[in-house]
Amino acid sequence: MSQSMPIPSLETLKDQARRLRSRLKDEAQDITHSKALELIAAQYGFRDWNTIAAKAGNRPPLNPWMLGSRVSGHYLGQPFRAEILSVQALTHAPGRYRITFDFEEAVDVVTFDSFSAFRKRVTCTIGEDGRTIEKTSNGRPHMELEW
Repeated sequence: MSQSMPIPSLETLKDQARRLRSRLKDEAQDITHSKALELIAAQYGFRDWNTIAAKAGNRPPLNPWMLGSRVSGHYLGQPFRAEILSVQALTHAPGRYRITFDFEEAVDVVTFDSFSAFRKRVTCTIGEDGRTIEKTSNGRPHMELEW
């Protein structure tokens, strides 16, 4: 068994298997849920699902934001729902993550009535509290994720 990737929580592993199965079904490649679980186990270097499930146990995720997760919150004061496209733990700043979000609907980041500027995809550096260090002129963090 090769441990090159950290193991997420058991629930996250199961969610990855559901998403894999759904994606393959969209491409006309039906597999069983148990086969999807086995494929996820192999991706993390384990021989089978039972082995990775025993190793993962029922512990919480390594970080609250996992690739493909759906999140909601406020960006520059505007509400949003989004999918996480990428997550990178910053080694030079423990507890901080660089995350790319794809908003379900574009967010207008301008507060003036005379014009708009819409953003569909943004990348932010957030802490474990789900907020950016950077703040708007009114003191609100640029990004605030809801729990």
